[in-house]
Amino acid sequence: MVHFVGAGSGAVDLITVRGAKLLGEADVVIYAGSLVNPDLLNYCKEGCEIHNSAKMTLEQVIEVMQAAEKAGKTTVRLHTGDSSIYGAVREQFDELDKLGIEYDVCPGVSAFCGAAAALKAEYTLPDVSQTVIITRTAGRTPVPERESIRSLAAHQSTMVLFLSTSLTEQLQAELLAGGYPGSTPVAVVYKATWPDQKIFRCTVETLHKTVTENGLTKTSLIIVGNCMGETYMRSLLYHPGFTTEFREATQ
Repeated sequence: MVHFVGAGSGAVDLITVRGAKLLGEADVVIYAGSLVNPDLLNYCKEGCEIHNSAKMTLEQVIEVMQAAEKAGKTTVRLHTGDSSIYGAVREQFDELDKLGIEYDVCPGVSAFCGAAAALKAEYTLPDVSQTVIITRTAGRTPVPERESIRSLAAHQSTMVLFLSTSLTEQLQAELLAGGYPGSTPVAVVYKATWPDQKIFRCTVETLHKTVTENGLTKTSLIIVGNCMGETYMRSLLYHPGFTTEFREATQ
């Protein structure tokens, strides 16, 4: 059996209870290199066979899983955050399906959740933004044209950008061209929830300067949007003048 486990956003205790249990029971662990906090490997039992997938191809990862399966061993594939977001898991699922190897998925706390916690931010503020766009800037790996930053920026909703810290000159230009005002708040969260987490606040028009001056090149999330501004509408759900299924309005 192969268990795909989300390692969480960085802090060791942000792995799920289920994920920690699976990690502790595994005979073989394949973890996503520097993207996963190495202290999580302390959950592994003595004698566990550990592989760093940063140095492996898809084929080599599958070979390790297949060998473990033949030996009657349990494997954990430990991915950063939640494996459903930029985890390259679909190709692994397909290969395991071909081989008839059973697998399941244990979700994790994504870095975009960890970043919100670090910022003490609510991405979906009433009357500001009710939509969160999770995306990345086109680089060595292309992005479909219909999902270009310029196209998505037209919505001016909350945008969370992965894998884009080394491309901020291009990103800033596309955000502005797409419609975000230059004064739109931006936060760059370096290694959200890790012990060495850092937060840098700026605006769309100062994004590239902020990232460059602070030497940020990777392992950072960029959050764009007025959800980090000062103005928003109070939620109706808890408003005394709003009737819900559970209570009547009192004013």
